[in-house]
Formats: sequence, C-alpha cells, structure tokens
Amino acid sequence: MPSNDARILAQAAVPTAAVGAVAAVISAVVAGGEGAIGAVVATLVVILFMGIGLYVLQRTAKSLPHLFQAMGLMLYAAQILLLFIFVAAFKHTTLFNPRAFALTLVAGTLAWIGAQTRAHMKSKILYVEPDSGTSANGDKPEKTGHSS
Repeated sequence: MPSNDARILAQAAVPTAAVGAVAAVISAVVAGGEGAIGAVVATLVVILFMGIGLYVLQRTAKSLPHLFQAMGLMLYAAQILLLFIFVAAFKHTTLFNPRAFALTLVAGTLAWIGAQTRAHMKSKILYVEPDSGTSANGDKPEKTGHSS
C-alpha cells in the first residue's frame, strides 16, 4: 500500500478506535462487561469492514480509474448493508450487549466516514500530471492556445 494510502488508513482508523474506546468505557458503565465486549466487537467490525473497503477503493482507483466514483458509491452502500446485516444477525445474542454493539457500530461508522473525509480533504493528491516543461524529445512544448 503506498504511503499516502497508509496515511489515510491511519488517519481514519485511529479516530475510529478512539471512539470505540470511549464507547467501550460508556458501555461498561451502563451495561457492564457485556456492553464493553459489544462495543469492542463493533469497533473491530467497523475498522475491518471500512479498512477493506478503503483498500478495494484504492485498488480500483489505480487499476480502473473510470469506475472510481461508481465503485465508491457501490462500496459504501454494500458496507452499510453489511453492517445492517451484522446488527440484525446479533440482535438477540447473549455473547454481548446488542444495544451497545449497535450504537457503537453506528458511532464508529460515522467516525470513520468523517475521519476519512477529513484525511482526503487534507491530503495533497495530484489529479493532473505536472508538466515537466519539455516534450519527450527534449524540445520546448509548442504553444497550443490563443497567442494574443
């Protein structure tokens, strides 16, 4: 993974983990040990799902740039659907508190999306190849615009 991609991943995962830690403490106070376990599991699920999604999106951007926007929209829709399926699947579990799990899942997802948006906005990613000032054969480039 190139350094810029790893930087964006870290800038999204760290705030999400911090939100998960706060949610685990609050869940432990409100719902006991089962609440803390639910919050930790939800945080891990969010980081795993969103991290895989970011990786897939970055690979798509490099290999199929014309599909980047459509892939991003489809990927976010799929992630939200999968997270909804997780909430529905663990609705009546006794392994952890399902309410703490669901609330932490929502809070972690919102934290990830916000942090990823901020990381992308602050990153300096070139979307146009800079002109080197000379053409491929070493001559100065020809002027193609209006000359007056």
